[in-house]
Amino acid sequence: MPQRPTPAFLRVMTWVIGLCGIALLLGGGWLVAIGGSAYYVVASLFFLGTAYLLHRARPEALGVFAVLVIGTLIWALYEVGFDWWPLAARGDVVFVLGALLLLPWITRPLSRRSVADALDGRDRSVTPLKGHGAFLTASLLVAVAVAATSWFTDLHAKEGELPGTRLGAADNGIPEGEWLAYGRSQMGQRYSPLADITPANVASLKVAWQFETGDEPQPGDPEETTFQVTPLKIGERLYLCTPHQNVIALDATTGAEVWRYDPVIQGELALQHLTCRGLSYQSAAAAAAAGTQSGATTTPATPATTGAPEGTATGLSAEGGLTAPQETAETPANTGGAPVDQTGGNTDPGLPVAVANARTTTCDDKLFMPTADGRIVILDPETGAVCRNAGGGDGQIDLWDRMPNVNPGSYYSTSPVIVAGNSVIVGGTVLDNVSTAEASGVIRAFDITTGNLLWNWDSGRPNDTQPIAEGQTYTPNSPNSWSIMSADENLGLVYVPLGNQPPDQWGANRSPEVEEYSSSIVALDIRTGQPRWHFQTVHHDLWDYDVPAQPSLVDLPIGGEIVPALVQPTKQGEIFVLDRRTGEPVMPVVEKPAPGGAVAPDRTAPTQPKSAISFDPPPLRERDMWGATMFDQLACRIAFHGLNYGGRFTPPSLDGSLIYPGNFGVFNWGSVAVDPARGVMFATPTYLAFTSRLVPRPDNRTLVVNQSQPQGALPALNENFGAPYAIELGPFTSALGLPCQQPPWGYVAGVDLTTGETAWMHKNGTTRDASPVPLPFRMGVPNLGGPMMTAGGVAFLSGTIDYYVRGYNVTTGEELWKARLPAGGQATPMTYRGADGRQYLLVVAGGHGSLGTKRGDSVIAYALPQGG
Repeated sequence: MPQRPTPAFLRVMTWVIGLCGIALLLGGGWLVAIGGSAYYVVASLFFLGTAYLLHRARPEALGVFAVLVIGTLIWALYEVGFDWWPLAARGDVVFVLGALLLLPWITRPLSRRSVADALDGRDRSVTPLKGHGAFLTASLLVAVAVAATSWFTDLHAKEGELPGTRLGAADNGIPEGEWLAYGRSQMGQRYSPLADITPANVASLKVAWQFETGDEPQPGDPEETTFQVTPLKIGERLYLCTPHQNVIALDATTGAEVWRYDPVIQGELALQHLTCRGLSYQSAAAAAAAGTQSGATTTPATPATTGAPEGTATGLSAEGGLTAPQETAETPANTGGAPVDQTGGNTDPGLPVAVANARTTTCDDKLFMPTADGRIVILDPETGAVCRNAGGGDGQIDLWDRMPNVNPGSYYSTSPVIVAGNSVIVGGTVLDNVSTAEASGVIRAFDITTGNLLWNWDSGRPNDTQPIAEGQTYTPNSPNSWSIMSADENLGLVYVPLGNQPPDQWGANRSPEVEEYSSSIVALDIRTGQPRWHFQTVHHDLWDYDVPAQPSLVDLPIGGEIVPALVQPTKQGEIFVLDRRTGEPVMPVVEKPAPGGAVAPDRTAPTQPKSAISFDPPPLRERDMWGATMFDQLACRIAFHGLNYGGRFTPPSLDGSLIYPGNFGVFNWGSVAVDPARGVMFATPTYLAFTSRLVPRPDNRTLVVNQSQPQGALPALNENFGAPYAIELGPFTSALGLPCQQPPWGYVAGVDLTTGETAWMHKNGTTRDASPVPLPFRMGVPNLGGPMMTAGGVAFLSGTIDYYVRGYNVTTGEELWKARLPAGGQATPMTYRGADGRQYLLVVAGGHGSLGTKRGDSVIAYALPQGG
């Protein structure tokens, strides 16, 4: 009699479990061979045994799988304890398959007397499963109990409270409802004395208005095109810049556009980043105090027109019509676009033609806008016109002047400039890891009125700050300051966060001057540019551990006296607290041994500095590997053992190194927020591992890490033309694109700066917008964009990779409120008081290209209900 076919579901389960066993045997055997866990080999035997018994239609299959469930649970608890997400990655496949084995389509065939009975159905009698099903059911229930316990257990939280007001905030001369600089003031605290919004009422915040800038992606944009601006609030207006460099003024209370200025950026730029983090401001009073106010009045307007010439400011009058253009400056046109001088000489492209058509006025107050083609444009906050009483008469300062290796777009200031007295102090970003023939990282001060160069601090010639002569050029390829500077005008110092010299991961040919100043905080004399002190945060940096964030200046009671301090977050997770007068550590700093093993003739530093306030994560272990399933976790374990890794500061290698924290940074340009009245800090540490591999270069032309040359003028990143090695960089992820290290990946934390103690620390953010299925799992996700604190005891943050702005209780870290954003919020929020007397929270939601968050162009203001 012909046999009846095996029930389909049983046959499918047999194959699925069998294939799982084969995969685990092969992968687990590989892992054991390279020194890893034997669990996967052992588990494979249970998978294969279960598959065999299923094929034979034996009920013992359920009992064998029950042993696998219990064994997996014991092993997982041994490795990670009651930590939900690591437990889930180890047990999800086993649990799901175990549950499927209890379905009647499996249990019925397994209850037949024999395989033949199951196949041909001759004997319809049923025998008990002899407890195997009950054993599997019990094991799964135990797994459910452990999972439920771990779901409500947070092994990563630290609970506590920060102290209340105890110092009294220093008066920095800024009206409480204003936000006059990127960090509100040039102290870089990201703190507002407004206190209307409190932990008791923050949940009542609602959208007051929303404005779309109209800035949309353009062909030829670099991947890292980002809307990172923190607007200014001056008088009754907000001022912001867009990724494509438009400057926009809005009514702060209604969100209505007042005027817009387009600087008409030169095309075909060699851009790595396209962004504008913010504008800078000089008041008429500050200009007068500097002895520069001329008393001139604004030029009368000419009759209104129906349009505006290219490169002008446009806006709305009180009646809603187009405002009149101002008198046009007589500035010679210059088409720019000069080629790169491969010899290192200066072929300055000059200022673009747009200035010849811009409407101008005599400005009392002034706004400063750095542009992607290497200018600082100086505008009238009232009208958006170019200031003809600044920049030597055309309202612009040419940042390519006396610069080596001119290649428009390869150097510009992505961050707002420092305005001190009648000088503007500016640094800039250079192309990272493209070549050894890049522009200089020189820091310069210019006279605002004349546009003349006042001083230049070039780390290649650090003590010679007198303006170099025309025709000379600065040191090429020197460490640059792409982030935001701070200033203490009472001390006469500007504080410069400095990066390292490209190529970031190869340092064999660096000069003694580069070695001294790379990845340092440098205090320069505002008047002369002379270095007063510097503090190096990383020795011989081979990891792109630039000092990425604006220093926060705050006065702290330390050792019985009030110390003018500087708080500096770093990519590697250290928070250095220094005396900003001298650069001496206020919180202890010690030198710790660091791994060696750099590729010769390069070297590593034997020690690296570690601060008493540190968010340096523990070194990764094999058991810290993660994945959505046990299979990609196994692959991550194998990858972990295949990388060179000796802890933090493992150098790049030819075979590939694991860099943790990666160059994304524990902290990046968003910095931290500091409450000067409480002496506390709100921080947002992020933890992502990266990989780094040196790739030998055969010559100075061949692409070795890029498959093809980018279109147009965009640079071929990471090729390091002129160096012996290119570099392959990337996040340490599984084949599914998930981090190979287990979550959490992002936190919020509260630190008492007077003691150095972290009072509380909580994982922050969900995977809602970072996974194929929008599940709002609170895993703790990466953040890029800074926090802001208020005297009301509430902190705000919008930079997580899920699209929310959140409000937190500063004292405890508790999340009190959140609102959905239309795009990624990778910018730092700010707050101000409107004409209606209400305190507003302002958030920019524009996304981040290389972070993968949704692009947008929204500016959103929140406020408490009227009368609330």
